[in-house]
Amino acid sequence: MVVLCYNFNNNTKIMENPILALIPSGYKGQTATVPQVYSVLPSDGSGDFTFDRSNGLATRINKEGLLEEVANDTPRLDYSNGTCPVLLLEKEKTNLVSFSESPSSGAWNKFTDSTTAVVITANQIISPSGELNADKIVYGNGTSLVTKNTTVVSGQLYNISVYLKGENGGEQIQLDFRNSASQGVSGTQFTLTNKWKRYNVSLTSNQTNLGIQLRVYTTGQIFYAWGAQIELGHLTSYIPSTGAGTVTRFNDVCGNAGDASLFNSYEGALFVDIQKSFKDSNSGSISISDGSNNNRVVIAKQSNNTQFRMFIARVSSGNIIAQLTFNIDFNVQNKLAITFKFGEFKFYVNGVLSSTQTPNEDIPVGLSKFAFNENNLGSQDFFGEINDVRYYNTVLTEAEAIKLTT
Repeated sequence: MVVLCYNFNNNTKIMENPILALIPSGYKGQTATVPQVYSVLPSDGSGDFTFDRSNGLATRINKEGLLEEVANDTPRLDYSNGTCPVLLLEKEKTNLVSFSESPSSGAWNKFTDSTTAVVITANQIISPSGELNADKIVYGNGTSLVTKNTTVVSGQLYNISVYLKGENGGEQIQLDFRNSASQGVSGTQFTLTNKWKRYNVSLTSNQTNLGIQLRVYTTGQIFYAWGAQIELGHLTSYIPSTGAGTVTRFNDVCGNAGDASLFNSYEGALFVDIQKSFKDSNSGSISISDGSNNNRVVIAKQSNNTQFRMFIARVSSGNIIAQLTFNIDFNVQNKLAITFKFGEFKFYVNGVLSSTQTPNEDIPVGLSKFAFNENNLGSQDFFGEINDVRYYNTVLTEAEAIKLTT
């Protein structure tokens, strides 16, 4: 598959001269001997990234705006943000809700404090997947609940989510966590529209049994529900779990791009354009390296979920020779760059030269691989939405680097 959402032909050095560039545009997936994400440059395939999601289906928003399943080992070019896709890289997650697309199932509980029961009818309208498989929910008078519980770990952060659509728009729905005592323990009231939208709530659990609960206080509310999910940690893409068990989506691992012939031993620049950085308990890196921890140029999100760190490491110099740690909003687009040559290392954050460091040091030696992890060995995999990554084999001027990261 190939799409075109880039243009290097504008006669400027910063656009024409990256040696290796990945702007999500094409891939070969499960049926390929080696699944890959295609680089834009070089065009001969030597800069293509290998890809692995060894087991488990995943989902993406396709260019028609529909949620679709993709097979294992198939990269996801996701169109959630518009007409040009991002490369979607996500951490392993499990949807703990069984029968996630069927609130009408007997696996879901229905409660009411009135004489009029909740009525759920299966497969009434087109769901976000484009199929006729979304359930219609009609609430009676009084408080009514539709719930699904599961086993969790006390003390951990969980996220619940579900796609909802009002009959007319304006319907008031409370999305709650539900505890083992059949009580809503934390939630948010949402006003629905007449279009599908995914709603979510987070909670740090203080018990081992927790569920998703849809609560309505107003008589006669009619709405549609599909694609429920309970997952450990922060919200990620939907994982279909249409049967009686839970379903796991495995890590997206992307790297192994390039070879030593592409990298300059004397100077260079690394640029990343990240649409969103996903929060989790681990650090995650985008790097060029010699395939080890000895020599590398790294842009990394930190496990505190509030900071990034950019650094240069050279083993013969005692490892870290220049670095910058800074606060950043993980939920918005960020453009970051490092330029490096002997004795001068510059760090750029969203159009600002944030630090110039001048140790009497050379750049890392033996650089040969570009990867969405720290050293091309699969540690500290980066998870997020990628717009653009580039390696230049010359140092960009300050004006060029500022323009590129603005």
